[in-house]
Amino acid sequence: MPQVPPPRWSEAELQEDAGAAIDYFRDTRLVEPLELYLDEFDDFRSTLENLIEETIDLSGLREKAVALLIDAQVLTSVRYLAGPPISEDDLKVISKTDSLAPSRITSDPEMARRVVDTIMLGLDRRRFPWVSEDREPTDAERETAIVATAALIATQKVQTWRRNKAKVEQEEAVAEVLKQNGFTQVPTRAIQNISHFPDMGEFCRESDFGGRKADLIVRLWDGRVLPIECKVSNSSTNSVKRLNNDAAAKAEVWIGKFGTSNVVPAVVLSGVFKIHNLENAQTRGLSLFWAHRLEAMIDFIESTRP
Repeated sequence: MPQVPPPRWSEAELQEDAGAAIDYFRDTRLVEPLELYLDEFDDFRSTLENLIEETIDLSGLREKAVALLIDAQVLTSVRYLAGPPISEDDLKVISKTDSLAPSRITSDPEMARRVVDTIMLGLDRRRFPWVSEDREPTDAERETAIVATAALIATQKVQTWRRNKAKVEQEEAVAEVLKQNGFTQVPTRAIQNISHFPDMGEFCRESDFGGRKADLIVRLWDGRVLPIECKVSNSSTNSVKRLNNDAAAKAEVWIGKFGTSNVVPAVVLSGVFKIHNLENAQTRGLSLFWAHRLEAMIDFIESTRP
């Protein structure tokens, strides 16, 4: 039996589905949890108020580094004193430390002070002008700095929550529709050659596939494997990173390792994507499906039955 090729969508079809995905994104975005943002804002506002008070308007931050940084919420607040904020990964590299865990901070006070020194070198002088000017802040300056920093942290927390929630929901939806159509979920595994593939009619999740992680790996009824990436984009600019620089790049690696006769790389999309980015990814060997229309993916899977 000849292998059934995966669907390739025309520009008009991509425009129709991309438009539907944007409509769905708008609907869900309008009901984002304002309460989550407000809760995060209030929590970090309180933390920042205490931080500034305990360190005498940040002048004593270095001396109290160990006691402060072992608290995860304080550590986050300290990272956001910089302008722009410094991620944990970047902070570890710049401050020459392998870990920011409380036990590591407690065991190495000099490292904790080095972390604070790194933050203070990048301190946002617009939010904290009194530090570089070596003076006490006015009440208005202190309040403005606290509110602005709490808002920055709360916004990032909600964005991270939204992105993770959307991706998890997408993966769950794909897994559920596979089960509804006769597939069995099997344990995660590392797949380096054909002998490691799941059996036909099986799929696994979050597995290493030829050296690159795939969100789901499905064994089609004709023996080929469908590695699926789930991608959520909240902007057309972000879509380049999620689709072309990640999913399409993985597709090229997988095709190079296993060959087109053994693997059909795919991505399930939701959110905002530019048409030319979709066309580029499709040209590079990536099969495109949409979270709002998973029946198209099932139609292809069913077409591989003998």
